[in-house]
Amino acid sequence: MSSVAIASHPSSLFLPTKPNLLLASADEKLRHRLLRKIPEYSWSVQQAQGGAEALAQLEQGRFALVVLDSVLPDLDCDEVAQAAMGLSSADLWIVESSSDEIRPQKQNRSESGRLLEILRSGEDEQDAEVVRETCFSAEHEPGPQVEPLPGMLGNSSAMRRVYEVVRMVAPRNTAVLLSGASGTGKELVAKAVHSLSQRARAPFVVLNCAAIPETLLESELFGYTRGAFTGAVQSRVGRIQSASHGTLFLDEIGELPLSMQAKLLRFLQDGELQRLGSAETFRADVRVIAATNQDLPQRVAEGLFRNDLFFRLSVFPVQLPPLCERGNDVELLARHFLEELCTEAGVPQKEIARPALAALCQHQWPGNVRELQHTMERALILSGEQRRIEMHHLLFAPVAGVRKPPASVKGF
Repeated sequence: MSSVAIASHPSSLFLPTKPNLLLASADEKLRHRLLRKIPEYSWSVQQAQGGAEALAQLEQGRFALVVLDSVLPDLDCDEVAQAAMGLSSADLWIVESSSDEIRPQKQNRSESGRLLEILRSGEDEQDAEVVRETCFSAEHEPGPQVEPLPGMLGNSSAMRRVYEVVRMVAPRNTAVLLSGASGTGKELVAKAVHSLSQRARAPFVVLNCAAIPETLLESELFGYTRGAFTGAVQSRVGRIQSASHGTLFLDEIGELPLSMQAKLLRFLQDGELQRLGSAETFRADVRVIAATNQDLPQRVAEGLFRNDLFFRLSVFPVQLPPLCERGNDVELLARHFLEELCTEAGVPQKEIARPALAALCQHQWPGNVRELQHTMERALILSGEQRRIEMHHLLFAPVAGVRKPPASVKGF
C-alpha cells in the first residue's frame, strides 16, 4: 500500500482511493449481513436490487468486485455473472442466499482476497463493529481525501489540515516552525516543504541542535577558517553556507544555547555570517525551517529562549498531531510498515488479524509513528513463518504514566 512515517520511496506513499464494490441482491437481510462485515474504511459499496440494475451500474462505473446473490428477482444469476465479466474486469463472487457461502467465480485482486478472508473468518457482526468503532471516532469524521505530502501517509482530518497549510507555505520563503511530540514526522514535513518549494534542486541541510556540543555549534553553523582553533588545519564552510539557495532545517531548536541564539538571530535579520576566526562577511540565501518538541513560549517565559528569535522562527507555525489523534491512519501506517518490512526481509506479505488491528487502534502511541513502526517490526519477527500478525505478537513499549492497551478487546 502506500503513507510512513516514512519510507525510502515517497512516490509509493500517496493514499489510494477505496476500491468500488457492487452488491446485487433483493434480499435486504443478506445485504445487511454482508455490509456489517465489509470494512467500510477499505471499500466503497454500491447496491443493486436485481441483475438488470447491476448490469446498468457496471456499464456506467468501474468496480473492483461484484457480489451477486445466487437468487435474483429478475434475471438468472449465472447469466448475469457471464454478462458482468464481459462488461467489466472486476472480480466476481456469487453468494448463496440460504447459507451466505461465497463462491468466487473470478478473483485476481489482492484486496478481494483479503476481503474474502474477512468474510470467511467466522467473525460476527459485533467483531466488525468493534474495529470500526475503534478506528473511527467522532473526532475523525470522514472527509475528502487530500494528496499527502511527499514521503507521508494518512488521510485523517488532522493530517489533511497539515497537508493543506504546508502546501500553502511551501512555495514561499517564509520561516516555518514545526511543533509536535517526538516521532510525529517533523523532519518529513520539513523535507516536504523543501521538495515543494522553488529551492527543491538546492541542498536540504540538517542540524540537530541537541546532538552537537555547545563548543562546536558555532563552527558547525557558521564554519571556520584555518587556524581558528587548535586542530583547524583547513578552512571549512558551515551548515548555513552549505544550504545556500536551499533549506536549513534546525531540529530540536529548543535546545540551542542562549549564546548561539543571539548569533543565529543576527543571521536571520541580516542574512550575513562570519566564519569563526575571520572578519570577512558572507551573505547566504537560505530558508530556515525549525522544529521542536518543546513548549517554546514556556521556555521564553522561563528565560531559556529569546523572545525575538522565537518570533523570527515562528512566522508560520505548524502543529503536528500525535498519532493517537489520527484515527484510521493507524491502520494505514501499520499495513504500510508491515508491507515494507516483509519486502525488506524477503518473506511473503502478511496480514493483520482483526483483534490485533483493534488493539493497534486502541493503543495511545506515546512514541507516535516511530513507535508504531518499531511495534510492527517486533511483530514481524515474533510471527515467524505465520501469515498473520496476531494479538500475542504485539509488544507495546511500556511508558510511565501512559495507559497500557487492553490485553484483549471486547467482542473478540
